[in-house]
Amino acid sequence: MNWSSWFNRIPSFLRNFYLLTGLAFLVWMLLFDSNDLLKQYEMYSKYRELQEQKQYYTGKIEEVKQDRAELLSSPEMLEKFAREKYVMKRPGEDVFLLMPEEQK
Repeated sequence: MNWSSWFNRIPSFLRNFYLLTGLAFLVWMLLFDSNDLLKQYEMYSKYRELQEQKQYYTGKIEEVKQDRAELLSSPEMLEKFAREKYVMKRPGEDVFLLMPEEQK
């Protein structure tokens, strides 16, 4: 069996230069390129993770804005927040912190 008889057995549409070039390009882009399918999937997964983080932090920002508005609206709330969060006290007061024991 010589080369020309083997070559003639291949259907003509598979011998088309443009089809072969296109297939080679497609294989290269899907498997070997720096932005191949695996990289695209990883980037999409990272994108979804970042979108979830964005939603979380946007919600947290709204909570902080609401807390800030409440604190700035009344001096009593501001004092309560300072006492509870930052253990602040008035002059002449003693503050006792009760910490739960660590369980073994």
